[in-house]
Amino acid sequence: MELKNAMKISASGMKAQGDRLKVIAENLANADSLGKTPGADPYRRKMVNFKSELDRATGANMVTALKPTKDRSDFELKFDPGHPSANADGYVKLPNVKSVIEMADMREAQRTYEANLNVVDSAKQMINRTIDLLRN
Repeated sequence: MELKNAMKISASGMKAQGDRLKVIAENLANADSLGKTPGADPYRRKMVNFKSELDRATGANMVTALKPTKDRSDFELKFDPGHPSANADGYVKLPNVKSVIEMADMREAQRTYEANLNVVDSAKQMINRTIDLLRN
């Protein structure tokens, strides 16, 4: 049953990375979302953290994605006094989303997802080979 546990662990990793990809997609979709009123804060980047939890039934550690947290880094300011969301000094706050960082995070999440998928595939193949051996 160790192969079954390996599949469960990998599946939990795949779900966690899928959750991470959803947050990255949200960040990229809002990379240009500015505040709606003068001086208002624009979209604030979200981040996903992971937690290891013991599955008592299997005795294995599973990974879960925690609720996304907001990135508290500063907003960049752009001088644009004619913009509707400009503050009294004429500066517009820009979202703290960096597309290059999001794309790197997306690639890392994709590779981790693929690695977990390969573990599931390998475990499945081993189970099938074992069944084939038992048939003969």
